[in-house]
Amino acid sequence: MHWSLIYLISEWCIRLIMLVYVPQRRSAAASRTWLLFIFLLPWPGLAVYAIFGRIYVPKRRIEQQLRASRHIRAVQAQLGARQFAHPQLPLKLTPVVTLATRLGDFKPFGGNQVELLSDYNGAIDRLIVDIQNARQHVHLLFYIYGDDETGHRVADALIKAAKRGVSCRVLMDAVGSKRALARLAPRMRASGIEVQAMLPVGLFRHNAARFDLRNHRKIVVIDGLLGYTGSQNIVNPEFVKGFPNEELMLRLTGPAVVQLQAIFLADHYFETGGQLDHLELFPEAIATGDSIAQMVPSGPGYQRENGQALMVDLLYTASERVTITTPYFVPDEPFLQAIRSALLRGVEVRLILSEHANQLITQLAQRSYYDELLGAGVKIYLYRPRFLHAKHLSIDDDLVLIGSTNIDIRSFALNSEINVLIYDPKVVATLRSLQDHNIANSHLLTTGEWEQRSFFIRTVQGVARLADSLL
Repeated sequence: MHWSLIYLISEWCIRLIMLVYVPQRRSAAASRTWLLFIFLLPWPGLAVYAIFGRIYVPKRRIEQQLRASRHIRAVQAQLGARQFAHPQLPLKLTPVVTLATRLGDFKPFGGNQVELLSDYNGAIDRLIVDIQNARQHVHLLFYIYGDDETGHRVADALIKAAKRGVSCRVLMDAVGSKRALARLAPRMRASGIEVQAMLPVGLFRHNAARFDLRNHRKIVVIDGLLGYTGSQNIVNPEFVKGFPNEELMLRLTGPAVVQLQAIFLADHYFETGGQLDHLELFPEAIATGDSIAQMVPSGPGYQRENGQALMVDLLYTASERVTITTPYFVPDEPFLQAIRSALLRGVEVRLILSEHANQLITQLAQRSYYDELLGAGVKIYLYRPRFLHAKHLSIDDDLVLIGSTNIDIRSFALNSEINVLIYDPKVVATLRSLQDHNIANSHLLTTGEWEQRSFFIRTVQGVARLADSLL
């Protein structure tokens, strides 16, 4: 038999087998994407599918996540914050609170003070001052820790803290912080700082993971009393040349900091196997404000898409207005349906995106959704000054969601992320002022303007959209 015939038969065998296998436990949209790729290029498609096709999480990590969740639920009632665990909230928010608690294991805690930090360098300066004032421990967890001026400034502050007896632990994602782990981490370790790579990549490495499963969180906990989280990494704003980032970080004091601490310690446990029973890291909680906050972590270890489920539920909760800010918007069908439902109920939906892009394929896929969004009545604002990397969502005057999650399949299904629900009209008002500022510096996209793009651009955007499951 001729080799060309054998190859042709093998291609059809791949197509037929994958036609049966791919749709199992997968959405129809994702199945179509993969099957189109495999039908066009059977052997390359099979190879790529073998690497990226299934969100495989080692059984060990799933068991660790279950153990961590059980520990969080058991210890939460014993922590010093227990007296803040049943704050008074409007009855209409009960379903949101219940869902968020079941998704992420954390209850809403009252008595917090929340600050929103939108000045990139100002947030780094504030963090360094807080590290300088640390007395017992400093914990950092970041997807990107840069081997640059910003990374060295924070490292210098940590080294000085370690020299005066402060226990410093730093978790860096093995891919996002690859250079810092190779170049900066040795100096930090030599000064007594524990530096650990998260989700190391390699065929034969202990606790290795697929390189597309990443820890995308950004967390700081100082002395168990002060925390940071949000969208900003420890890196210069210009780390992608031509696209200086603009971010939003949350500085938090009060009882909810114990939840940030628990998430950090859980990730530390996943990487090192160290025990979670660090009760000395949970000092007696005291009220520092009147904001109610609730952490909602997400990641493949949960075996469900926590971030997606929460955001979709929030969209169905809205009765007046929704404002979404995200750098990447490649939503799934349930998310789009929730937006359509909100609009049909008379809810104003505003979507603030960056006019600039640092990922071409993702931007093309994102723009393929503008037609239906504009047609449904969504107001799309394209932010011009910088690359707007902030990720937040506000619902009516009731609550905000701030964190690290992008609105795309990668953040929903592949990355470990963290979001914070804040139930406080004052914080909502503060965030809305920032959103209005961003809108004032944005271009309002119109249907007429968008319809003028060429047939070629439309085609390229449509093709990019087909790769939504790969982005």
